[in-house]
Amino acid sequence: MAQPDLLPAVEAAIAEDTAGSPVDANIRWTNRSVPDLVVELQDQGFRIGVDALRRILFDELGLARRQAYKDEVACHFPHRDEQFRHIARLRARYERRGWPILSIDTKKKEILGNFFHAGRAWTDGRVIVQDHDFVRAEQRLVPYGVFDCVRNEGLLLLTTGSDTCRLACDAIWRWWQRLGQRHYRYAPRMLLLCDCGGSNGNRQWLFKEELCYLAADLQMDLRVAHYPPGCSKYNPIEHRMFCHVSRALQAVVLKTIAVARQFISHTTTTFGLRVIAEVARRAYEKGLKATHQFLADPPIQFHNLLPELNYTAPWTALL
Repeated sequence: MAQPDLLPAVEAAIAEDTAGSPVDANIRWTNRSVPDLVVELQDQGFRIGVDALRRILFDELGLARRQAYKDEVACHFPHRDEQFRHIARLRARYERRGWPILSIDTKKKEILGNFFHAGRAWTDGRVIVQDHDFVRAEQRLVPYGVFDCVRNEGLLLLTTGSDTCRLACDAIWRWWQRLGQRHYRYAPRMLLLCDCGGSNGNRQWLFKEELCYLAADLQMDLRVAHYPPGCSKYNPIEHRMFCHVSRALQAVVLKTIAVARQFISHTTTTFGLRVIAEVARRAYEKGLKATHQFLADPPIQFHNLLPELNYTAPWTALL
């Protein structure tokens, strides 16, 4: 190197703005920009340009432009693997007997109106939307999804405002009316897979009460298996339906809930995914709680294995 003091000067320039990895002391990163470093080094009398500094950072110091990679497991539930094995056994048993296996969850909320939506689409002109996204509650679209893990088809119940336990159970009921009863009319049980948060959370007593009413309507026992806390990405609906719905909505200006319904209904894959979208027929209030009568003597059957994650709402519970 023609300038022997250059490499130590580069290391000194980034020293104060360099941080280490929290899990690996041998990994470091800096957010200093290359042009700023070039100016600083030139002020010190070094002859160097942007391309030369990039080669030094990469070849000599092993630094490259990278972003954080989401791979660290956030689930630290002590019985994580045990619950996953239990869910796998349940799925195999229900599929073998021809009983329905549903994955349920709320998809990310969307904004209704003339607002920006990420993505690009083919157009012969410019699509102009508002430059601010200040919206009212009634402009937030809440899509609750129900996905049949065996038949690769699902339903999204669309509403505005609040994501509630009643919305979750209404979505399951609508799935049964539109799709489920056609294939599972005589099934005595249904398996519901869901994560631990939101309207279908494992600590939501109102969700359990609404499930009992739903089970009575369907005359079918509803068995629930929650994925451990922090493991929602393993819920099948996330990677088998929601990701494709997001693709169908990219770059779409969702001016009305009818527009959202139209584009969601176009969701498909080469493996035959089918998605039905419906607009909810009633509004859902947040802040509701389970009744005192239900809490005093809940008819829920908690299972011996991890009862906080596994339980059944029997259809005879409220008779």
